[in-house]
Amino acid sequence: MKARDEKLAQIISWAQENPDIRAVLLTSSLVNPYAPVDDFSDLDIELVFENMKTYEEDEKWIELFGVPISMVEEDETFFEYKHAMKMVLYEDHVKVDFKLYQKSEFIKEMQEENLPEDWDVGYKVLIDKDSLTKDLKPPTYRSVMIQKPSEERFRQLLNDFWWDTTYVAKCLKREDIFYAKFMSEDVIRTDYLVPLLEWFIASENSWDITTSKHGRLFKKYLSPDLWTKIEATFSGSSIEDNWDALFAYADLVHEIGLDLSVKLNTTYPTEHENKVRKYLNEIKSGRSIF
Repeated sequence: MKARDEKLAQIISWAQENPDIRAVLLTSSLVNPYAPVDDFSDLDIELVFENMKTYEEDEKWIELFGVPISMVEEDETFFEYKHAMKMVLYEDHVKVDFKLYQKSEFIKEMQEENLPEDWDVGYKVLIDKDSLTKDLKPPTYRSVMIQKPSEERFRQLLNDFWWDTTYVAKCLKREDIFYAKFMSEDVIRTDYLVPLLEWFIASENSWDITTSKHGRLFKKYLSPDLWTKIEATFSGSSIEDNWDALFAYADLVHEIGLDLSVKLNTTYPTEHENKVRKYLNEIKSGRSIF
Protein backbone atom coordinates (compact mmCIF):
# COMPACT_ATOMS: atom_id res chain seq x y z
CA MET A 1 0.00 0.00 0.00
CA LYS A 2 1.68 3.17 -1.21
CA ALA A 3 0.05 5.49 1.35
CA ARG A 4 1.12 3.25 4.23
CA ASP A 5 4.70 3.03 2.96
CA GLU A 6 4.85 6.80 2.58
CA LYS A 7 3.53 7.35 6.08
CA LEU A 8 6.06 4.93 7.53
CA ALA A 9 8.83 6.84 5.73
CA GLN A 10 7.48 10.10 7.18
CA ILE A 11 7.49 8.69 10.71
CA ILE A 12 11.02 7.34 10.37
CA SER A 13 12.33 10.65 9.01
CA TRP A 14 10.65 12.62 11.81
CA ALA A 15 11.91 10.26 14.49
CA GLN A 16 15.45 10.27 13.11
CA GLU A 17 15.61 14.06 13.36
CA ASN A 18 13.87 14.27 16.73
CA PRO A 19 16.35 14.14 19.64
CA ASP A 20 13.58 13.21 22.08
CA ILE A 21 13.10 9.86 20.32
CA ARG A 22 15.77 7.26 21.03
CA ALA A 23 14.36 4.18 19.27
CA VAL A 24 11.58 3.15 16.90
CA LEU A 25 10.25 -0.36 16.33
CA LEU A 26 7.78 -1.74 13.82
CA THR A 27 5.74 -4.62 15.28
CA SER A 28 2.78 -6.92 14.65
CA SER A 29 1.46 -8.21 11.32
CA LEU A 30 3.76 -6.33 8.94
CA VAL A 31 6.78 -8.08 10.47
CA ASN A 32 5.14 -11.40 11.32
CA PRO A 33 5.68 -14.05 8.61
CA TYR A 34 2.56 -15.93 9.77
CA ALA A 35 0.17 -12.97 9.68
CA PRO A 36 -2.18 -12.12 6.81
CA VAL A 37 -1.27 -8.72 5.36
CA ASP A 38 -3.32 -6.56 3.00
CA ASP A 39 -4.01 -2.90 2.26
CA PHE A 40 -5.96 -2.58 5.52
CA SER A 41 -3.13 -3.80 7.75
CA ASP A 42 -2.10 -1.27 10.38
CA LEU A 43 1.24 0.31 11.09
CA ASP A 44 2.16 -0.67 14.64
CA ILE A 45 4.87 1.73 15.73
CA GLU A 46 6.67 1.79 19.07
CA LEU A 47 8.36 5.08 19.99
CA VAL A 48 10.90 5.24 22.82
CA PHE A 49 11.28 8.71 24.35
CA GLU A 50 13.58 10.45 26.78
CA ASN A 51 10.44 12.23 28.01
CA MET A 52 7.31 10.38 27.00
CA LYS A 53 4.91 12.56 29.00
CA THR A 54 5.31 15.55 26.70
CA TYR A 55 4.16 13.50 23.71
CA GLU A 56 1.54 11.64 25.70
CA GLU A 57 -0.16 14.91 26.63
CA ASP A 58 0.33 16.75 23.32
CA GLU A 59 -1.43 15.51 20.20
CA LYS A 60 -0.13 18.05 17.67
CA TRP A 61 2.76 15.77 16.59
CA ILE A 62 0.24 13.20 15.37
CA GLU A 63 -0.94 15.67 12.73
CA LEU A 64 2.55 15.76 11.19
CA PHE A 65 1.70 12.54 9.34
CA GLY A 66 -1.70 13.49 7.98
CA VAL A 67 -5.20 14.54 8.96
CA PRO A 68 -6.70 12.28 11.65
CA ILE A 69 -10.36 11.38 11.23
CA SER A 70 -10.60 9.33 14.43
CA MET A 71 -8.40 8.52 17.40
CA VAL A 72 -8.49 6.38 20.53
CA GLU A 73 -6.08 6.90 23.40
CA GLU A 74 -5.19 4.43 26.12
CA ASP A 75 -2.95 4.62 29.14
CA GLU A 76 -1.94 1.04 29.90
CA THR A 77 0.05 -0.65 32.61
CA PHE A 78 1.28 -4.22 32.18
CA PHE A 79 2.87 -5.62 35.32
CA GLU A 80 5.12 -2.77 36.51
CA TYR A 81 5.65 -1.39 33.01
CA LYS A 82 3.73 1.58 31.64
CA HIS A 83 3.16 2.81 28.13
CA ALA A 84 0.63 4.95 26.32
CA MET A 85 -1.29 4.15 23.15
CA LYS A 86 -2.55 6.53 20.50
CA MET A 87 -4.43 4.69 17.77
CA VAL A 88 -5.03 6.97 14.82
CA LEU A 89 -7.00 6.59 11.58
CA TYR A 90 -5.90 9.11 8.96
CA GLU A 91 -7.78 10.59 6.01
CA ASP A 92 -5.69 8.51 3.59
CA HIS A 93 -7.19 5.37 5.27
CA VAL A 94 -3.91 4.42 6.94
CA LYS A 95 -4.29 3.41 10.60
CA VAL A 96 -1.29 3.83 12.86
CA ASP A 97 -1.11 2.41 16.37
CA PHE A 98 1.52 4.43 18.21
CA LYS A 99 2.84 2.87 21.41
CA LEU A 100 4.79 5.37 23.51
CA TYR A 101 7.50 4.22 25.91
CA GLN A 102 9.59 6.06 28.43
CA LYS A 103 13.18 4.97 27.76
CA SER A 104 13.66 3.57 31.28
CA GLU A 105 10.47 1.51 31.05
CA PHE A 106 11.40 0.18 27.63
CA ILE A 107 14.75 -1.01 28.98
CA LYS A 108 13.08 -2.75 31.93
CA GLU A 109 10.65 -4.60 29.68
CA MET A 110 13.40 -5.51 27.23
CA GLN A 111 15.40 -7.14 30.03
CA GLU A 112 12.61 -9.54 30.99
CA GLU A 113 13.51 -13.22 30.80
CA ASN A 114 10.73 -13.91 28.30
CA LEU A 115 10.11 -11.71 25.31
CA PRO A 116 6.80 -9.80 25.72
CA GLU A 117 4.07 -11.01 23.38
CA ASP A 118 4.00 -7.71 21.45
CA TRP A 119 7.59 -8.39 20.38
CA ASP A 120 7.42 -12.15 20.17
CA VAL A 121 4.83 -11.90 17.38
CA GLY A 122 7.43 -10.01 15.36
CA TYR A 123 9.39 -6.78 15.42
CA LYS A 124 11.84 -4.79 13.31
CA VAL A 125 14.13 -2.16 14.77
CA LEU A 126 13.87 0.92 12.55
CA ILE A 127 15.92 3.34 14.65
CA ASP A 128 18.14 2.78 17.67
CA LYS A 129 20.24 5.82 18.56
CA ASP A 130 21.55 4.42 21.85
CA SER A 131 21.93 0.70 20.99
CA LEU A 132 19.04 -0.03 23.35
CA THR A 133 17.95 -3.12 21.42
CA LYS A 134 21.35 -4.75 20.89
CA ASP A 135 20.48 -7.56 23.32
CA LEU A 136 16.79 -7.81 22.45
CA LYS A 137 15.91 -11.47 21.95
CA PRO A 138 14.67 -12.50 18.51
CA PRO A 139 10.96 -13.32 18.16
CA THR A 140 9.96 -16.97 18.38
CA TYR A 141 6.40 -16.42 17.07
CA ARG A 142 5.29 -19.18 19.45
CA SER A 143 2.80 -16.91 21.21
CA VAL A 144 0.66 -16.82 18.06
CA MET A 145 0.69 -20.57 17.55
CA ILE A 146 -2.35 -22.61 18.57
CA GLN A 147 -1.67 -24.55 21.75
CA LYS A 148 -2.88 -28.11 22.24
CA PRO A 149 -5.59 -28.16 24.94
CA SER A 150 -5.51 -30.34 27.99
CA GLU A 151 -8.15 -33.05 28.26
CA GLU A 152 -9.79 -31.06 31.05
CA ARG A 153 -9.94 -27.88 28.96
CA PHE A 154 -11.40 -29.73 25.99
CA ARG A 155 -14.07 -31.53 27.98
CA GLN A 156 -15.02 -28.37 29.89
CA LEU A 157 -15.50 -26.48 26.63
CA LEU A 158 -17.84 -29.16 25.27
CA ASN A 159 -19.79 -29.21 28.53
CA ASP A 160 -20.15 -25.44 28.49
CA PHE A 161 -21.15 -25.40 24.83
CA TRP A 162 -24.05 -27.80 25.34
CA TRP A 163 -25.11 -25.96 28.49
CA ASP A 164 -25.26 -22.59 26.74
CA THR A 165 -27.22 -23.87 23.75
CA THR A 166 -30.14 -24.20 26.16
CA TYR A 167 -30.07 -20.45 26.79
CA VAL A 168 -30.30 -19.78 23.07
CA ALA A 169 -33.28 -22.12 22.79
CA LYS A 170 -35.15 -20.39 25.62
CA CYS A 171 -34.43 -16.98 24.13
CA LEU A 172 -35.70 -18.03 20.72
CA LYS A 173 -38.86 -19.48 22.21
CA ARG A 174 -39.41 -16.15 23.97
CA GLU A 175 -38.55 -14.33 20.72
CA ASP A 176 -35.86 -12.50 22.66
CA ILE A 177 -33.56 -11.95 19.69
CA PHE A 178 -31.09 -9.65 21.46
CA TYR A 179 -30.25 -12.17 24.17
CA ALA A 180 -30.28 -15.03 21.67
CA LYS A 181 -27.75 -13.20 19.47
CA PHE A 182 -25.58 -12.39 22.47
CA MET A 183 -25.43 -16.04 23.50
CA SER A 184 -24.95 -17.42 19.98
CA GLU A 185 -22.38 -14.89 18.78
CA ASP A 186 -20.58 -13.43 21.79
CA VAL A 187 -20.51 -16.65 23.78
CA ILE A 188 -21.00 -19.75 21.67
CA ARG A 189 -19.11 -18.64 18.58
CA THR A 190 -16.33 -16.75 20.35
CA ASP A 191 -15.79 -18.90 23.42
CA TYR A 192 -16.49 -22.37 22.02
CA LEU A 193 -16.59 -22.64 18.24
CA VAL A 194 -13.48 -20.58 17.53
CA PRO A 195 -11.24 -22.57 19.92
CA LEU A 196 -12.63 -25.87 18.62
CA LEU A 197 -11.86 -24.92 15.04
CA GLU A 198 -8.41 -23.68 16.03
CA TRP A 199 -7.68 -27.00 17.70
CA PHE A 200 -9.04 -28.94 14.76
CA ILE A 201 -6.85 -27.06 12.28
CA ALA A 202 -3.80 -27.34 14.54
CA SER A 203 -4.37 -31.08 14.99
CA GLU A 204 -4.24 -31.43 11.21
CA ASN A 205 -0.96 -29.48 11.09
CA SER A 206 1.17 -31.04 13.85
CA TRP A 207 0.17 -28.33 16.33
CA ASP A 208 2.47 -25.86 14.60
CA ILE A 209 0.19 -23.31 12.97
CA THR A 210 -1.70 -20.08 13.57
CA THR A 211 -5.06 -19.04 12.15
CA SER A 212 -4.55 -15.40 13.20
CA LYS A 213 -6.92 -13.53 15.48
CA HIS A 214 -10.59 -14.50 15.66
CA GLY A 215 -10.35 -17.13 12.92
CA ARG A 216 -9.20 -14.82 10.13
CA LEU A 217 -7.47 -17.72 8.36
CA PHE A 218 -10.06 -20.43 9.01
CA LYS A 219 -11.29 -20.51 5.43
CA LYS A 220 -7.74 -21.01 4.16
CA TYR A 221 -7.24 -24.19 6.18
CA LEU A 222 -10.69 -25.80 6.12
CA SER A 223 -12.32 -27.90 3.43
CA PRO A 224 -15.12 -26.32 1.34
CA ASP A 225 -17.58 -28.80 2.86
CA LEU A 226 -16.65 -27.84 6.43
CA TRP A 227 -16.68 -24.16 5.56
CA THR A 228 -20.25 -24.50 4.25
CA LYS A 229 -21.27 -26.02 7.58
CA ILE A 230 -19.67 -23.11 9.42
CA GLU A 231 -21.49 -20.59 7.24
CA ALA A 232 -24.76 -22.24 8.27
CA THR A 233 -24.14 -21.09 11.87
CA PHE A 234 -24.44 -17.46 10.79
CA SER A 235 -28.09 -16.51 10.95
CA GLY A 236 -30.31 -13.67 9.90
CA SER A 237 -32.83 -11.78 12.00
CA SER A 238 -35.77 -14.18 11.91
CA ILE A 239 -36.42 -16.57 14.77
CA GLU A 240 -36.55 -19.54 12.40
CA ASP A 241 -33.17 -18.63 10.91
CA ASN A 242 -31.71 -18.59 14.38
CA TRP A 243 -33.17 -22.01 15.21
CA ASP A 244 -31.54 -23.36 12.05
CA ALA A 245 -28.23 -21.78 13.06
CA LEU A 246 -28.44 -23.27 16.55
CA PHE A 247 -28.81 -26.78 15.18
CA ALA A 248 -26.04 -26.08 12.67
CA TYR A 249 -23.84 -25.22 15.65
CA ALA A 250 -24.83 -28.47 17.32
CA ASP A 251 -24.05 -30.57 14.24
CA LEU A 252 -20.73 -28.85 13.69
CA VAL A 253 -19.56 -29.18 17.29
CA HIS A 254 -20.61 -32.83 17.24
CA GLU A 255 -18.49 -33.47 14.13
CA ILE A 256 -15.43 -31.51 15.24
CA GLY A 257 -15.74 -32.71 18.83
CA LEU A 258 -15.77 -36.38 17.86
CA ASP A 259 -12.71 -35.90 15.65
CA LEU A 260 -10.78 -34.09 18.37
CA SER A 261 -11.80 -36.62 21.02
CA VAL A 262 -9.93 -39.29 19.09
CA LYS A 263 -6.90 -37.08 18.49
CA LEU A 264 -6.76 -36.00 22.14
CA ASN A 265 -7.33 -39.55 23.37
CA THR A 266 -10.41 -38.75 25.38
CA THR A 267 -14.13 -39.52 25.24
CA TYR A 268 -16.84 -37.43 23.64
CA PRO A 269 -19.88 -36.64 25.88
CA THR A 270 -22.43 -38.37 23.66
CA GLU A 271 -24.97 -38.98 26.40
CA HIS A 272 -24.85 -35.33 27.48
CA GLU A 273 -25.30 -34.17 23.88
CA ASN A 274 -28.27 -36.47 23.33
CA LYS A 275 -30.05 -35.18 26.43
CA VAL A 276 -29.48 -31.55 25.48
CA ARG A 277 -30.57 -32.14 21.88
CA LYS A 278 -33.80 -33.71 23.20
CA TYR A 279 -34.34 -30.58 25.31
CA LEU A 280 -33.66 -28.25 22.34
CA ASN A 281 -36.13 -30.11 20.15
CA GLU A 282 -38.80 -30.10 22.86
CA ILE A 283 -38.41 -26.36 23.41
CA LYS A 284 -38.59 -25.64 19.68
CA SER A 285 -41.63 -27.84 19.14
CA GLY A 286 -43.44 -26.43 22.13
CA ARG A 287 -43.45 -29.66 24.12
CA SER A 288 -42.83 -28.97 27.79
CA ILE A 289 -43.15 -30.71 31.12
CA PHE A 290 -44.78 -27.61 32.60
